[in-house]
Amino acid sequence: MAGDATTTEKHEFGAEVGRLLDLVVHSLYSEREIFLRELVANAADAIDRRRFEGLTNPDLMPPEGAKIRIVPDRPGRSITIADDGIGMTREALIADLGTIARSGTRAFGETLAAARPEDRPNLIGQFGVGFYSAFMVAERVEVTSRRAGAEAAWTWASDGGGAFTLAPAERETAGTDVVLHRKADADEYLDAARLEAVVRKWADHVTIPITIARDGKDLPANEGTALWRKPKSEVGEQAYTEFYRHLGHLFDQPWATVHWRAEGSLEFQALLFIPAAKPFDMLEQERISRVRLHVRRMFITDRAELLPPWLRFVQGVVDTEDLPLNVSREMLQSTPVLARIRKAVTNRVLTELKTHAKDADDYARFWENFGAVLKEGVWEDAEHRRDVAPLLRFRSSAVAGWTSLADYVGRMRPGQEAIYVLVGDNAEAMAGSSQLEGFRARGVEVLLLSDPIDAFWPERMGEFEEKPIRSVTQGAADLSKLEPEAAPAGEAADTAALVTALKAALGDAVSEVRATDRLVDSAVVLAAGTAGPDLQMQRLLRRAGRAGFAAPPVLEINPRHPLIAALARQVSAGVEVADQAGLLLDLARVQDGDLPKDPAGFARRIERALAASMG
Repeated sequence: MAGDATTTEKHEFGAEVGRLLDLVVHSLYSEREIFLRELVANAADAIDRRRFEGLTNPDLMPPEGAKIRIVPDRPGRSITIADDGIGMTREALIADLGTIARSGTRAFGETLAAARPEDRPNLIGQFGVGFYSAFMVAERVEVTSRRAGAEAAWTWASDGGGAFTLAPAERETAGTDVVLHRKADADEYLDAARLEAVVRKWADHVTIPITIARDGKDLPANEGTALWRKPKSEVGEQAYTEFYRHLGHLFDQPWATVHWRAEGSLEFQALLFIPAAKPFDMLEQERISRVRLHVRRMFITDRAELLPPWLRFVQGVVDTEDLPLNVSREMLQSTPVLARIRKAVTNRVLTELKTHAKDADDYARFWENFGAVLKEGVWEDAEHRRDVAPLLRFRSSAVAGWTSLADYVGRMRPGQEAIYVLVGDNAEAMAGSSQLEGFRARGVEVLLLSDPIDAFWPERMGEFEEKPIRSVTQGAADLSKLEPEAAPAGEAADTAALVTALKAALGDAVSEVRATDRLVDSAVVLAAGTAGPDLQMQRLLRRAGRAGFAAPPVLEINPRHPLIAALARQVSAGVEVADQAGLLLDLARVQDGDLPKDPAGFARRIERALAASMG
């Protein structure tokens, strides 16, 4: 029961709440029933959290028979969703219900507005705004909550406008009551049979009992079966899909379902899913696996890190008999049992991925969604690096679509010593890079890597099938061992004097200037020093303010290019080429997808060169 007007506090919602609520209510109007899924899921999570805290503090343990109770009130035009969960303090009500989509209200609004209608319901759970779906069917929402272990209760209330109120309240026990005062066009959700149909559809596998008040009785509304404990032969595809959607607040079909029972010295049941669609904030999410750990069906935590961070896209449940119900957070970090479960679950997921990888088209769907995350395993996980490597896929300078490292090795030219990669920001742009000219002329394939993690993992991995992985910006020496497939056009100019003049003009901006035979159409190209990081890593270091750790690049010139030949003649005639030297270096930077260090100076040099050509 809320306090009187003298004790009621009024608060403004967080920024942009009005627009966000409008999007939630109107963009998802055709899927209004998901409000019940979201509120039931929140209630189940609250009871699970209370159970977990009760393991180390018995005073917080939920009462025997803890459940979620749904009470429709047709005369009062309201529906109540009550739980025996952990509850919320006054501060939690403000933080959790008063600031919508704290991870990015604007991002959620923009994504929801741009998404296809069939994709929109999937977003509400992903962005953590499920509670606000209540306003699709309610003109006013009241939340009365009492935190377990606390005496005080508070009521949060809002009509979905720009503000909410808080007032002291009374609640006999810990938990939360969410009361929805229905809109005029939402009468169907005052019918107990309609509510039961929604629960059966979206929450039948919630292991916490759900009841609906009907004819003066609280009648069960969900089966509450631990689906993962059933034999695979007894579970249909539809049941798997419904459970998957419940776990992740999703609407799509799982790309892969992995259901098995481990027996022997270590016993557990696992039901895991790989989604078919990438979350909109995949790379911004917390780098932790959220697979749920259960002990004898009882939820313990979703922070046991049952899978490594590079498999964090996997969802599901692992249930074991080999841990005590009162397992502590400290035990979760140190127990050998959990370490063995982690290893077994990781290996099982990798086996599933290897099986799916045999179907190139099917695996391409997965790779486009989660490939950038899987690559993190090569960088950070020495134990599984060799298992992950065959699962990697790449764009290539030689073939269309995705290709693997094994396929690349099978196509290597006779005498080719290494696997060559070019790292950049865009695979399509890299396909036309001057860095590839010498490789293409010699029929040498180059893998085009465009994810941020690609600047790191090749060095850590080192080699594949005894073939070193080498950046093309560091592979110039290798090309001299391979003959071009066709004789290069034009006669090579004598560039010895030009090389000396360019190095003198550029000074410390380059570590070296040298002639190269790896260019065909371009006049210049940048290369990395033999001892330092490749060019993409150097760019990342500069962006991170750590340019001092990167050596200046090497400027390579093409002796057969008309521009280089003309400059060589000018130097021989005693003409200064300082201006042209700076222009060549900036041209090489631009070709490599970088910016000139001095854009204004670059523009002035271009202007002078154009004016001279017209004089």
